[in-house]
Amino acid sequence: MTLYEPFLEGARELLTRRLELAPYPIAEGFERKEAVVRGEAVVTTSTAWHSPKLRQIRAAHVQGGSALQVLNFVISPRLEYDLPFFGADLVTLPGGHLIALDMQPLFRDDPAYRAKYTEPILPLFEAHRAHLEWGGDFPEEARPFFSPAFLWTRPKETSLVETRVFAAFVDYLNAYLDFVERAEPVVHPEGLAAVEQAQLRYLHYRAEKDPARGMFRRFYGPQWTEEYIHGFLFDLERRREAFHR
Repeated sequence: MTLYEPFLEGARELLTRRLELAPYPIAEGFERKEAVVRGEAVVTTSTAWHSPKLRQIRAAHVQGGSALQVLNFVISPRLEYDLPFFGADLVTLPGGHLIALDMQPLFRDDPAYRAKYTEPILPLFEAHRAHLEWGGDFPEEARPFFSPAFLWTRPKETSLVETRVFAAFVDYLNAYLDFVERAEPVVHPEGLAAVEQAQLRYLHYRAEKDPARGMFRRFYGPQWTEEYIHGFLFDLERRREAFHR
């Protein structure tokens, strides 16, 4: 079992237990992609579901030997809910581990929004931060898209990923699903428009700044990469009309 398989399987089990899941469409050629890089097989698999309140729950899992393991796991709410995004970037490269966990807010600087979705999870953040050292600076342009409960760390030991990071991942996901259970739809047109614009702003940023772009281009070529990013990983701009019906 690869490093991040337990995370994906744990998420699958938790989601199946707590949500009414249905398969989310994955275009042909995206469910599994393989390449051989310097004699090592690199396999990228994609998994996705949706639920009554969540537009897309998806995982991209890259497996390229012990020095290349990536799990990018993102939950996007439906457009009629003001829920944050759930985001987990779990990356292992030859230089070490990079871990980012957050419930990425639609309206980071709105006090009511922060009280609703960030303040309740700050104790969880503090509990895990005590065991996972802060990972250092990250781009200033990214700050509006992360909450004060952003858990960003670079563990030096794989055992920390297997234990402390795994525990944080499960706790954050459970807390997010608690928010989902309580979520009520936005009904006012101006509120719905604000939610849609905030989602599009976040997903556009993620698509344009995706750090995996260079890696995927080297492995699978630019055409596949751009289609994968815009047609699966961050697909709302293309699919938004379907979600207005």
